[in-house]
Amino acid sequence: MFISPAYAQDAAGGAAGMVMQLAPLILIFVVFYFLLIRPQQKRAKEHRLMLGALKRNDRVVTAGGILGTVTKVKENSEEVELEIAPNVRVTVVRSTISTLLKPVAANDVKPAA
Repeated sequence: MFISPAYAQDAAGGAAGMVMQLAPLILIFVVFYFLLIRPQQKRAKEHRLMLGALKRNDRVVTAGGILGTVTKVKENSEEVELEIAPNVRVTVVRSTISTLLKPVAANDVKPAA
């Protein structure tokens, strides 16, 4: 006829117990977001901006590892023409370009005395 003390405690602490069970899952999701998802989104945004800013004479590396110089950028297309050797031109899909190589500054200046 009487409710045992164990059941009475469980009924009162049910909501707090549920939150304590979900807290590790929420914590894991937050850690995954900041360590994996957010940096990946940032890299994808930077890559999209880099592809949108391609211009003639940029040195690039394709996803296949081919080095080339951009000779023609088709504005309303996903195609870019690269020169991979003298007088050898290939057309590649813009999204296969993985890296834009920065020009290396020449070290010809005499050091100050």
